[in-house]
Amino acid sequence: MADSLSVNVDSPPKLELSAEQAHRTIHEAEYPPPSNIQKAIAEFVGTYILIFAGCGAALVNERLPLTIVGIAIVSGLALTVAIYSVGHVSGGHFNPAVTIALAAVRKIQLRLVPTYVLCQLMGATLASLTLKLLYHDKVDFGVTVTQYLSSTSDLEAMMWESIITSILMLTICGVATDPRGSKELAGVAIGISVLINVIIAGPITGASMNPARSLGPAIVSGDYKNIWVYIIGPTLGAILASLLYRFLEVTKPAEPEDRTRTMSHEQS
Repeated sequence: MADSLSVNVDSPPKLELSAEQAHRTIHEAEYPPPSNIQKAIAEFVGTYILIFAGCGAALVNERLPLTIVGIAIVSGLALTVAIYSVGHVSGGHFNPAVTIALAAVRKIQLRLVPTYVLCQLMGATLASLTLKLLYHDKVDFGVTVTQYLSSTSDLEAMMWESIITSILMLTICGVATDPRGSKELAGVAIGISVLINVIIAGPITGASMNPARSLGPAIVSGDYKNIWVYIIGPTLGAILASLLYRFLEVTKPAEPEDRTRTMSHEQS
């Protein structure tokens, strides 16, 4: 009786799994994966949106005080918009630190890293140049350049950037790269993590969390002071967070046979 009962109980999950696999196969056949060129363009566009909005908020703050909370909200919403707009094409990195960290844990092909990083830097630079041309001399474009307080040391600034970027990266790993995560809410969760980080660290370091965010305005303004902090800090934090999440992630889903054997054992 125990064996007969276990067979009846285990049949629906197998059928459900087969139906899910069939649906995935049909979906992939109907929508083929994007080409590398499409991915590159998506990274360029997404990064442009992110930097245009984030740096634009800093410029608006010079004339109409948004406060750090307002800038944080704009930055978080901009990333959310970019993720839901083109994230499904390229994976929605829009950040060299994220791309390098995902490559470190083999979540993205190494050959795509140079293309992604180049497109992200181009998108950030073009967005910064657009803002400078549109604002002319109405405000000081220098406010878009990420700098930390004079009372903050290089090491402290790098630690700030590493910590807040690791929080961002852990969120990305949890909701976007882990198959157990809620993909539908990924953009919202990632955007909220940016909002929180900007509120906490923005007054200290500018809360870059993104080498492209710092390099774009630096290239346009010609101000590269302490730029290395905003390259090494976020990249290091993102890599450490992605490596940490490897211990939390299920690397291989349970096989149907294993679930059948477990349920049969429980029934007997």
